[in-house]
Amino acid sequence: MTDTAEGNAEPSIAAPHRELLDQVLDKWSLQVLNELCERPCRFNDLRRSIPTVTQKSLTATLRKLERNGIIERTVLSTRPVAVEYRITPLGKTLRDPVDVLLAWATAHMDEIDSARARFDAL
Repeated sequence: MTDTAEGNAEPSIAAPHRELLDQVLDKWSLQVLNELCERPCRFNDLRRSIPTVTQKSLTATLRKLERNGIIERTVLSTRPVAVEYRITPLGKTLRDPVDVLLAWATAHMDEIDSARARFDAL
């Protein structure tokens, strides 16, 4: 992404990149990744640790992350059969960029809140 004030005319963010970022940086994905960075989890463990997510949304989120190679799904040979999710080595590489984005949001939250208040007052 370039600074438009400098007149740099680079192409916009490509569709595959936008799709990936939409899938990996949505609110449920970030919460799932936060949990899986700590430890592997079963589906119901994730549901309990993220109580506001619906079963349908969690299932869709896990499938997106698995499809993108960010997490892996392992079928455990227990009775009844259980499934465990864990972050992949590729998924672990997301930690630093996400931490940078969260630090940016934290550092600028007052400015963002002010901008929102000005916008909402219009």
